Amino acid sequence: MAVLLAGKTDSYAQFITVLAVFVLVLAVTAAVTKWIAGYQKQQCANMNIEVIEMTRITNNKYIQIVRVGETYLAIAVCKDTVTLLGEIPEEQLNRGDSGQGFHFREFLDKAIKRNETESVKAEDNQSDDRE
Repeated sequence: MAVLLAGKTDSYAQFITVLAVFVLVLAVTAAVTKWIAGYQKQQCANMNIEVIEMTRITNNKYIQIVRVGETYLAIAVCKDTVTLLGEIPEEQLNRGDSGQGFHFREFLDKAIKRNETESVKAEDNQSDDRE
């Protein structure tokens, strides 16, 4: 009987150890990822080149509006070539919100709210069925 209990205890201890190592590896991975992201952000902070907008034409062809210094350029980007289409005056650019500024947190909040409303509806339907 004592042998069976010792076996169960060992397997629980082994499971807890593996779980702790897994959590530790996850934490180290998250920390390194944040560090690398911060490092890359610092490296790109002084850049004078920024892609303002990009539109796909076909699978391997895009039109991009790029800011180089204070000049805005329209370029065509293909698989093997980049072609200057022309310069765009800043006044002609529509700098409105393009919808790409969403953060993951906003999507997560929407999903949680949707899930809560669906679960409330399901509970209401179940209570109606019981009556």
